[in-house]
Amino acid sequence: MRPVDVREVEHAGTIPRGIWVLGFVSLLMDVSSELIHSLLPVFLMVSFGTSALTIGLIEGVAEATALIVKVFSGYASDYLRRRKALAVLGYGLGALSKPLFALSGSVGMVFAARFVDRTGKGIRGAPRDALIADLTPRAVRGAAYGLRQALDTVGALIGPLLAMGLMMLMAEDIRAVFWIAVIPAGLAVAVLWIGVREPRHTTDAKPGHPVDWRAIPRLTGAYWSVVAIGTAFALARFSEAFLVLRAQQAGLALSSVPLVLVVMNAAYAATAYPFGKLSDKLPPAAVLIAGLAVLIAADVILAIGDGWPVLAVGIGLWGLHLGMTQGLLATMVANAAPDELRGTAFGFFNLLSGLAALVASAAAGMLWDRLGAPATFWFGGGMALLALALVALHGAGDAKPPVRPPRGQERRRRN
Repeated sequence: MRPVDVREVEHAGTIPRGIWVLGFVSLLMDVSSELIHSLLPVFLMVSFGTSALTIGLIEGVAEATALIVKVFSGYASDYLRRRKALAVLGYGLGALSKPLFALSGSVGMVFAARFVDRTGKGIRGAPRDALIADLTPRAVRGAAYGLRQALDTVGALIGPLLAMGLMMLMAEDIRAVFWIAVIPAGLAVAVLWIGVREPRHTTDAKPGHPVDWRAIPRLTGAYWSVVAIGTAFALARFSEAFLVLRAQQAGLALSSVPLVLVVMNAAYAATAYPFGKLSDKLPPAAVLIAGLAVLIAADVILAIGDGWPVLAVGIGLWGLHLGMTQGLLATMVANAAPDELRGTAFGFFNLLSGLAALVASAAAGMLWDRLGAPATFWFGGGMALLALALVALHGAGDAKPPVRPPRGQERRRRN
C-alpha cells in the first residue's frame, strides 16, 4: 500500500496547518532572540568598549556558522528522513544559549553564547525549510514560505518592542532583559515538539550515506544559478547590528535602541506574506530586481541621512527589501532541488551565503572604524548594485528539478 502524502489530504489552494505551527514556533524564538539582539551591539560597546570591527566579526562569524552548519543538518535530514527531530534539536540548542548572554562577563563569553545560538539556528534551518516544502503543494509554496517568514518577523517585531518596555521597567538593566528571553525560547521548543507532524516520504531515494558528496552533481545548473544569486544578496546585506549602531550614532536613547528593529521588522512582517503570494505568479527576476532597488535606496538614505526620522525611512526600506526577497529565494531553492536532496540543497545555498555574509560584515565593520558609518552603507549599496546587474543579465528563471519517472516505470523502460 502506498504511503499517504500529507499534502494530498490538504486542499491544493490552502496552506497546511503544519506551516502555521512552524510559523508560530519561529515567532516565539524570534521574540526571544530579538530581546537579546536588539540590545547586544550597544551592550558590547557600553559594557566592554568593543569596536565596530569586532562587533562586525562577531556577527559575521555567528551568522556564517549558522549557515555553514545548515549544510550538514540539511544533508542529515535527507539521509535520516527525520527533519522534525533535527529542527527540535536546533531550537533546543538555541533555547539553551539564552542564559549565557545574561551571564556574560567578557566579549569572549558573548561570542561563545552567540556561537551556540547560531549553531542551533544552523541545525534547525535547512531541515525546517525542507519540511515546509515536504508539507506544501508546489502551487502555494511561495505563499507558505512567505507566511512562515511573516510570522517569524512578527516575533522579530514583538521582541524589540518588549525589550524597550522591559528596559524602562527595569531601569535599563540589559542583563535582566536577557533573562526574560529564556521564556519564549522554551515555549518555541514545546510548540514544535507537540504541534508538528512530519509527513511520510513517498520516495525511497536518498543519499548513499551520511557524507556522500557524490550527491552534489545531482543538483542542477538551475539550482546553482539560484545559489549564485543568493550569494550576491548576502554580500550586499551585512548584519543588522550596523543599523542599530547607526541609530545610536544619530542620538537615539539607549532604552529606545530596539526601535530600530521594530521599524525594520514591521516592514518585513507586513510584506513577507503578500510578496510570497505574489512570487507564485510573477517571474522571480522581476521581484528580485525590485527588492534590490529598494535595498539600494535604503543604503543611500542610511549613508547620507541625519537624524532618527530620516534614518527610520532607510531602516523601513531595508525591512521592505527583506520581505520582498527572502521567501522568494527559499522558494527558488525548493523548486530547483530534487525532492530527496532538498535539505542538502538548502544547506549548500546557506553555506555560500554564510561565507559571503561573513565577508560583508567584516568589511562593513572595517569601513565603519576607518572611514565612518557612511562608507559602510555606500559599500552595501555598491554590492546591491552588482547583485542587481547579475540578476538583470542572467535572470532567475523558474528553477525546476528534473522530473524522474516512478521507479517501476524506470525499470520497465530499461527492459
